[in-house]
Amino acid sequence: MTTDDTTGPGRLLTAYDDQLRGAPPVLPDGVTCETDGPLTRMVGQFRGFVQAPADLGVTGAGLDALIARQRDYFAARGEGVEWKVRGHDRPADLPERLRAAGFVPEEQETVLVGRTDLLAGDSAPPDGVTIRRATADADFTAIAGLLGAVWDMDMGFLGEDLRSRVANAPEDVVVFVAEAGGEPVSAAWIVFRPGTDFAGLWGGSTLAAWRGRGVYRALVAVRARLAAARGVPYLQVDASDDSAPILRRLGFQAITTTTPYVWTPPATGSPA
Repeated sequence: MTTDDTTGPGRLLTAYDDQLRGAPPVLPDGVTCETDGPLTRMVGQFRGFVQAPADLGVTGAGLDALIARQRDYFAARGEGVEWKVRGHDRPADLPERLRAAGFVPEEQETVLVGRTDLLAGDSAPPDGVTIRRATADADFTAIAGLLGAVWDMDMGFLGEDLRSRVANAPEDVVVFVAEAGGEPVSAAWIVFRPGTDFAGLWGGSTLAAWRGRGVYRALVAVRARLAAARGVPYLQVDASDDSAPILRRLGFQAITTTTPYVWTPPATGSPA
């Protein structure tokens, strides 16, 4: 399917729902997908993940039971689970029912879409910074360390996730690292979904000392050029409040919002 060049936000949203709401094309080793009614459930990650269509087609007590099954499934595994809700999803009381089942909303992000041909310009990184494709195991270890420094938490699971996905599909998951003095200052990746009009942009977290200097913008451009060379017309981003203004200035437009609702197993045991 190829959308019209004059596609507006409404048509982009329809294409997004039709093309991007199912199982991801590339899974890390040990991760599987299952279905439960209208849902796709990813199992085997650091926490479970639930993907749903825009309209669940289930309401009331039936919806409560569907939600409880996901929570209880991962509770039996001793794992948390994330259910990603978009701002236009139906039924409208889905967030309320998730909260009633013990799911907690995390920070809302904005789903932005941009035309690849308009984003693939020559945007060079700032002086002293080089961008290269990450392929070696050491690259993914360094990226996990970088992200851990940015977010002040252990991000080793993400380094392993990227390493596995790149090994399984090196042309569909492409990771770039920005370096200064041989040390990573930012990293970002692009995920292609063959047969769709979209490639997804992920990552982009940058060390504080390098923010506001064009590193993020240069990482968008290098990924846009790769997508353009493959004939992919649109780039899609789940953007934080920090990155959304940058992306809007580059020409991305908002089509909806997305909020992770997360259930976490209760702590076991008692303090020593």
